[in-house]
Amino acid sequence: QVQLVESGGGLVQAGGSLRLSCAASGGTFSNYAMGWFRQAPGKEREFVAAISRSGRSSRYADSVKGRFTISRDNAKKTVYLQMSSLKPEETAIYYCAADLLIGEAVSLRGSSYNYWGQGTQVTVSS
Repeated sequence: QVQLVESGGGLVQAGGSLRLSCAASGGTFSNYAMGWFRQAPGKEREFVAAISRSGRSSRYADSVKGRFTISRDNAKKTVYLQMSSLKPEETAIYYCAADLLIGEAVSLRGSSYNYWGQGTQVTVSS
């Protein structure tokens, strides 16, 4: 029912910044916690960041704390991931996901998320 479309990926030099967007359609966007995950070649999908329904609570993987910022605009039905000080090892396909949770809860587990976007490629060159 919920469709998610990521955009904003591309090639960036190490130390650079990139802003990803995820536009949602269907359902009621404000009812969903939103998350970002990434999967590098040969590696399992990993949690990056998540934000609660209202946008007042967020969680980050330890590896990205202080460098990445997740935000959302419920009026625009869009969630963002601002990434700075990017590292080559963060080259991956980045996925947006939606999770129907209660209140301000967020989940770090991919299995908790009900809907997924197609992903957007982020390549960080050294």
